[in-house]
Amino acid sequence: METTRQNKIARLLQKELSEIFLLQTKSMPGMLVSVSVVRISPDMSVARAYLSIFPSEKGEEMIKNINANMKSIRYELGKRVRHQLRIIPELKFFVDDSLDYLEKIDELLK
Repeated sequence: METTRQNKIARLLQKELSEIFLLQTKSMPGMLVSVSVVRISPDMSVARAYLSIFPSEKGEEMIKNINANMKSIRYELGKRVRHQLRIIPELKFFVDDSLDYLEKIDELLK
């Protein structure tokens, strides 16, 4: 059960990370990265961000690239939310494959 504070911080991080990824992927035509959900630990030290990546076959490659540049992403996030948060949480990124799963279910039902 997440507290109200966890939910507010998760929404804030989701919004800011979405804007960061939007700016970074403008230089890559045909690539779309969106932040599906952010879950934050009860002590506010770790944030798990689930990314929906289009096209999905480049998902693993993109996650490796994002994890390699995690320090710069966290720094950019820290500059954006420095007035709302005292400590910027450690970021962990994962592929959100729920849309692929839904497509697979639809195909099986047809």
